[in-house]
Amino acid sequence: MKNGQNANTLTLEEKINLCSGKDFWCTQEIPRLHIQETRFSDGPHGLRKQTGQADHLGTNPSLTAICFPSGAALAASFDRELLVEIGQTLGRECQAEGIDVLLGPSMNIKRSPLCGRNFEYFSEDPCVTGELAAAYIQGLQSKHIGASPKHFAVNNQENQRMYSSSDVDERTLREIYLHAFETVVDKAQPWTIMCSYNRLNGVYTSENKWLLQDILRKEWGFAGCVISDWGAVSNRPLGISAGMDLEMPGNGGKNKEAIQTALHKGVLLETELDTCAGRVAALAQRCHENRVTEKQETCSLAQDHERAIRAAERCIVLLKNSQVLPLQAKEKILFVGEFVEHPRYQGGGSSHIAAFQVETVLERIMTHETSHYVKGFRAANDHREERLLKEAETAAMMADKIVVFAGLPESYESEGYDRSHMRLPAVQNELIFRLTALHKPVIVVLQNGSPVEMPWESAVQGILELYLGGEGVGAAIWNILFGKANPSGRLAETFPQRLEDIPSYPGYSGNSYSIPYSEGIFVGYRYYEKKKLSVLYPFGYGLSYTQFAYGKLVVRQKKQAVSAANSKDVVLTAEITVKNIGDRAGREVVQLYMADQTEVVPHPEKELRDFACIYLEPGESKSVCFTLTVRDFCWYDSFQHTWWFDSGSYMLAVGKSSQNLLCKALISLINEQADHRPPCFPINPDMMLGDLLQHSWTKQYTEKEVLPYVERLLGRDRNAKTEKVFTQMVRYLPIRALRNFGVMTDVEVMRIVDEIQKICRQKT
Repeated sequence: MKNGQNANTLTLEEKINLCSGKDFWCTQEIPRLHIQETRFSDGPHGLRKQTGQADHLGTNPSLTAICFPSGAALAASFDRELLVEIGQTLGRECQAEGIDVLLGPSMNIKRSPLCGRNFEYFSEDPCVTGELAAAYIQGLQSKHIGASPKHFAVNNQENQRMYSSSDVDERTLREIYLHAFETVVDKAQPWTIMCSYNRLNGVYTSENKWLLQDILRKEWGFAGCVISDWGAVSNRPLGISAGMDLEMPGNGGKNKEAIQTALHKGVLLETELDTCAGRVAALAQRCHENRVTEKQETCSLAQDHERAIRAAERCIVLLKNSQVLPLQAKEKILFVGEFVEHPRYQGGGSSHIAAFQVETVLERIMTHETSHYVKGFRAANDHREERLLKEAETAAMMADKIVVFAGLPESYESEGYDRSHMRLPAVQNELIFRLTALHKPVIVVLQNGSPVEMPWESAVQGILELYLGGEGVGAAIWNILFGKANPSGRLAETFPQRLEDIPSYPGYSGNSYSIPYSEGIFVGYRYYEKKKLSVLYPFGYGLSYTQFAYGKLVVRQKKQAVSAANSKDVVLTAEITVKNIGDRAGREVVQLYMADQTEVVPHPEKELRDFACIYLEPGESKSVCFTLTVRDFCWYDSFQHTWWFDSGSYMLAVGKSSQNLLCKALISLINEQADHRPPCFPINPDMMLGDLLQHSWTKQYTEKEVLPYVERLLGRDRNAKTEKVFTQMVRYLPIRALRNFGVMTDVEVMRIVDEIQKICRQKT
């Protein structure tokens, strides 16, 4: 059954039943039509299959599975191939356990470091988020297991997530918060998409026809099934009408009467119900066919565990290294912090995995003659014990180097609530400062799901960011510390100096029914660079044990004049050669940024447009070639409701981070549609003269018919100084002001408005 086709074979009751789950994890089956159930399971960085009492907060038991690094960690790899591999591995595990659809990846934009679920999300940047999520989905669905990217859309905080409204303008919505979802639909065609709990501009996303129908299906071409987040449904008939196909979990038919009543009153059309039921049935058929026809691959948790270790290695970010890393086997190393024996490797909530085998650093210390461990502090809370602090200080006296495993307790960040600050527990900061006072090299290893403040940053000699690195993180960080593996992670989010610096800080109380996204498009590095704010560590930043040299950036522009309507047309290729000039093999993340220099509308200083993670042996060189299309140069015009770019200059830059750009090239573009574009302002008495003079359609008429009135008002005799004043005043002068100042009548104002409307109609 294909998306509503042959829905007449279903009874009304069967249609209604299909649009709601049978239980917590499965859809309804219709035996007489051979429609079988579809089986869902939580992800996204592991399989959380429950066979007993079900829940969506990770509190009840689930089957043992591999816990891979969380989304925040995986994003730091900037490695599409790694995400494909993890998706494939999860697909095999789903096959082995009879799961049809894995709920993931989680791909909301990191608007604020305070969001309690940031550990699950990829990045503050929509390019990174979309590309890595698409790779994950491609890997998962290559094993014939459906993905369910979530949470669609603009679900960027946990506090009051069930009913708060994310109030955002359309340009920001399109460029920042929907962009990544558009990418995964275009590049990966997920089988399902999960809509979020929150409202978008006052309308629940599960009832938002503009979001689910006009944008997702009609504009982007999504052909799969839209499912609700668990418990997100507010008004089921409105949801069906909006195109939200499947309500999860099942609630025993509690919405059946509401649907029947809506059908009877004509509020809900049966054709709308047919469409939703048909899509749920089509998903069930697809899953059933894959179970029957696809060869089930073998799944070895032991082998997958090794993959989890390798993945964690590629996610670790070296933030600081004052020639103290890697550690040498003969050095006396003191390890401090209870995270050494109890690593923080995953977050709390629906993504919580019953891990197969958790690797700890303590296990390795036990077999390493020159390493020693003391607790120093408790990992689970902020409780200060002077005895533990003094024990650490005493042990540190005998060490050559000190490695402190610090981080956030699980209670600090989880699904369901947000953080109120960015600080580590006070006892951890105190311990680090006390150890630095001993004037020995101190290396801090961080385990946290989101940025933290580092008041001791300048006092320590080394910093490694692990994020939540999955069950293999203990082995991975040991290999990194001792140089068996080379750190290659890069920050997929900015680490600000302090909480007050973040763009959403003024309006981010986390306790409001209405959340104003007043920072607009200036999220993450886009904001810090526009404000010229110094940060702790910039977006894209990360160090290595080797060094890379960049060659010349070679840009080959296919065409200068292009049309904004042809969004997928290739504009140029940008190629650069990178060489490993160090003595260790390593991975480099090459980042391509674009800066719009047309100055027609506000833009960030630069925006990431593509990236590549490349592996190089010592002395090896590789060329990286990026391809940019028309869409890469576009911004979203909320007035015309379309993507647009302006004729003018654009800077391309390649480098190691958003603040370390090594090669640049300037290009020029001409928009072939510029002379055919309607004015981006309402044609009424409030229209400004500056807009009329700037637009090619209205410029000549305005100069001839309107400026004489202005000169009558401001005078003809002007010198250089008054000419500048005249020009600026005219720019922001509405037509109606000429009436208010007595140089134009109401009739003349409306005549001008009518003439300009006529000109625009003739042009279109």
